[in-house]
Amino acid sequence: MQDLRVVYMGTPEFSLKPLEILLAKTNVVLVVTKKDAYVGRKKVLTPSPVKSLALKHNIDVLTPDSLKKEYAEILKYQPDLIVTCAYGKILPKEILNYPKYGCINIHASLLPKYRGSAPIQWAIMNDEKETGITLMYMDEGMDTGDIIDMVKCPILDDDDILTMHNKLSTLGSELLLKNLDNIVNQKTKRLKQDNSKATYAKMIEREMEDLNFKQSVRSIYNKIRAFSPYPLCKVMINNEEVKIVKAHYEQTKSLVGKLYITKNSLGIGALDGIIYLDIIKPIGKNIMPIKSYLNGKGDLLK
Repeated sequence: MQDLRVVYMGTPEFSLKPLEILLAKTNVVLVVTKKDAYVGRKKVLTPSPVKSLALKHNIDVLTPDSLKKEYAEILKYQPDLIVTCAYGKILPKEILNYPKYGCINIHASLLPKYRGSAPIQWAIMNDEKETGITLMYMDEGMDTGDIIDMVKCPILDDDDILTMHNKLSTLGSELLLKNLDNIVNQKTKRLKQDNSKATYAKMIEREMEDLNFKQSVRSIYNKIRAFSPYPLCKVMINNEEVKIVKAHYEQTKSLVGKLYITKNSLGIGALDGIIYLDIIKPIGKNIMPIKSYLNGKGDLLK
């Protein structure tokens, strides 16, 4: 299979393990990823994790602004197979129709549930007990192609985006490896998706970071872990914006929005209980346990 010409499309760390599989098993001739981005407080121009790995292996990299306008540059590499994972763009038909063995996508949900750009976040927010990976043929829709295979993964009560990313990235690479021979030998079983059961996981936006304490503590807790470690949910405490890295909750009588403060704990009243902040990040400061925050905020205890 080392002569199989593969173009790989992906960007974040989630996309690294499938690329590693392809680098070991096939001839990856090109990586397509997003442009370098400014990262951190110092705004350092940084390549995507996938680009960094590709350059380490001396693989050509393209960062097109528009696949529709620049697809010819990709097809110059004459791919036999295109694999995408967390790339974030729909492929035009010119690309979809080119590879002999098709265009394959690794999607982080059990399709047709949670089509779209943020399936893991929405599965956690919606209190799902499991999610998974779907390996699928791509078509011109958003995650609507025929299913090749899928694998389930439980969502534990203390899972957040980071832990689920790590689990699902590993499962995605394993599922790709399991099916790669059948894809090339064209022996895969193609399962049509039931569009009547489709749900959508829209992109996470900055405006969604605020918490609504008129909701249940379980809903708030789920949102906190769905946004951790990035971009993090936020609250205002005495006119100071604080982002929440980790929290826990207690179902009890409380007043919505009231602060419940002791020397070592800070809770906020919700509809049916109290959300206790465990690890936070005040704006402009480092991540810290709530006790450290309270030690410097003696006025809150008055």
